[in-house]
Amino acid sequence: MLLHFREYLCFWIVPISCLRMIGLLLLVFGLFAIIAIGSLLMVDFEVRHLTIGFISCASLISMFASPLFVINLVIRTRSVEFMPFHLSLCTFLMSTSFLLYGIFNFDPFIYVPNGIGTFLGVIQLFLFSYYEKSSRVDSMEPLIVSYSSTDA
Repeated sequence: MLLHFREYLCFWIVPISCLRMIGLLLLVFGLFAIIAIGSLLMVDFEVRHLTIGFISCASLISMFASPLFVINLVIRTRSVEFMPFHLSLCTFLMSTSFLLYGIFNFDPFIYVPNGIGTFLGVIQLFLFSYYEKSSRVDSMEPLIVSYSSTDA
């Protein structure tokens, strides 16, 4: 009986990484709820517009800058294997299209963060094109070398 209870208890034990992920998800949803409820409680439309606009600008800039955290690793290893090309290209294209949309609609809350995103996307694509050749040479070597002989 005790053995079955222990197996049942061990089945429900959640790893620390899963608990951390659940905590971060709750933090994001909580922050979203605070922003949504807080903005709905603001009576003055102009203050609501400015507050949500600045929060959106900050979150967009942080989203565009997040792939740049691997720049140090890319420069140190002279390899772009940790910086996905398609993510950099799509970030550049999306931010450029919204930059143009914001310019045409005269909305600084759209064109300022997307202009910064376009600039950061250009930096990512430049790094990718600069270090791509050295990455191809390094990728010819296998990551795991087998020392066992398979003479059949």
